[in-house]
Amino acid sequence: MGNRLSKIYTRTGDDGTTGLGDGTRTRKDAARVEAYGTVDELNSTIGVLLACDGVPDGIRELLVGIQHALFDLGGELCVPGMETIHDVDVAALEQTLDHYNDDLPRLKEFILPGGGMAAAQCHVARTVCRRAERRVVTLAREGSVRPQATHYLNRLSDLLFVLARVLARASGHGEVLWQHERRKRDNSNG
Repeated sequence: MGNRLSKIYTRTGDDGTTGLGDGTRTRKDAARVEAYGTVDELNSTIGVLLACDGVPDGIRELLVGIQHALFDLGGELCVPGMETIHDVDVAALEQTLDHYNDDLPRLKEFILPGGGMAAAQCHVARTVCRRAERRVVTLAREGSVRPQATHYLNRLSDLLFVLARVLARASGHGEVLWQHERRKRDNSNG
């Protein structure tokens, strides 16, 4: 277990650097910091989702577990060489995704973010997850990042998309479908 913070401000970052989990210092805008910082942002967006009304208990428990895994992943990205996310974690996301997706109707149209507050917030989490994945891919080009980190974020963004669909339907708002034909209608009026 790492050091616990007893004092929140240290002033050591005033020079534009931050400490990694292994004690080394790096720029605050380094790819590694961007990667674990965006994973932290993702964790926060899931926290906002959990604060929304209408999140069923099963999904709530799932998301809390995912928050813990994201904290682990952030640690793995913060401490070069650390291994916290494994193939079994990726497989668990795939099984969960299949479980929730099995009850949904097949997609025939693209879905717009919306469908009630919880579903909309789940879409925000999904987009932040995609950004976290992109940041980890950038870091992987620079240094050693285990493929499980990228795989986990890729499956998680898919799961968040499916959960947004589930939440939209559960809320009674339903999914907001992209109306691709609207441009033809709009152009015919003008």
